[in-house]
Amino acid sequence: MHISQAFATRSPEGFEGPDAGRMRARRPARGRAAAALTAAVAFALVLTGCGGGGGGGSAPKSAGSAADADRVEPLAAPPAPKLPVTVDSADGAKVTIDSTDRIVPLTGSLSEIVFTLGFGKQVVARDITATFEQAEKLPVVTRAHDVSAESVLSLKPTIVLADTTTGPAEAIDQIRDAGIPLLVVEPAKELADVGRRIDTVAEALGVPSAGTELKERTESRIAAVQKSIPDHADGEKPRVAFLYLRGSASVYLLGGAESGASSLLEAAGAVDAGKESGLDKDFTAITSEALAKAAPDAILVMSKGLASVDGMDGLVKIPGIAETPAGMDRRVVSIDDGVLLNYGPRTDRVLTEIVEQLYAKGGTGQ
Repeated sequence: MHISQAFATRSPEGFEGPDAGRMRARRPARGRAAAALTAAVAFALVLTGCGGGGGGGSAPKSAGSAADADRVEPLAAPPAPKLPVTVDSADGAKVTIDSTDRIVPLTGSLSEIVFTLGFGKQVVARDITATFEQAEKLPVVTRAHDVSAESVLSLKPTIVLADTTTGPAEAIDQIRDAGIPLLVVEPAKELADVGRRIDTVAEALGVPSAGTELKERTESRIAAVQKSIPDHADGEKPRVAFLYLRGSASVYLLGGAESGASSLLEAAGAVDAGKESGLDKDFTAITSEALAKAAPDAILVMSKGLASVDGMDGLVKIPGIAETPAGMDRRVVSIDDGVLLNYGPRTDRVLTEIVEQLYAKGGTGQ
């Protein structure tokens, strides 16, 4: 939940995405310099965990918006599963599921979908990135974000849900070799992936009609938020740079076209400043030159990242930020790490918060 997939380890607690799994997947296509950068960031992520917040508001809230950001909203009356079902796994396997009594989702975003479809009582474990309230008391089956096959198998699951970023591969193989149905789902990279992911999980759980209902609910709420976006007074869309920050590890990255945030920013009526400035990969180290070229009117950050640099006062001390329009105006949009890039049933809430903070009275777009 994104910083690409070239990392060899995944991200710290409460943070799904820019996640390490995505970084793993792209490493073969990278040069040595990029691999060195992502490896350094990966090490920093293992060492670092942070917290914080921000934002004002003028746009109408979507259902269960900011105040309930750490909770999911299950469907009112999900249908009973029709099982068994056989589905195609993203890794090429055919998976037959004949029971949803004991479910183990291995990413926070998949947990979010499972709970929202109404299967919360059947979930018996969580990945460390499932940070919402209903999941917090479940046992964690990851270690530094790597899956512990032994922990998963000890819970006797009837279905395990993973995505292509889940690892290590040996753990996935071990779970499968034990005879447990394990479905691998393609990760979400943009707003258009929301419906696909919901449909895939719902089909695997034997409730495709509930998937359709949840998909339609989510899409209608996202559309409603977009209707609340104010007209831009000067006719120009605000330019927003997505920054990934881990201050205690001195990791400061500027998001590009593949960061995972472009789709959200564009849905919020903004321009992804990094992408627009020509950054066609996921992230690059922040430099004064790159920031000057991006020239953001506002900066999007994860709340823990903002806290890791001591808030706005620390953010403007990062070289180049104080000289940008965003730095001069001290305009920051801060969203919770555990939900920002999930692209799931709570994405309307994420979009609501972005719109509220970006278009707050006196701010960009007013």
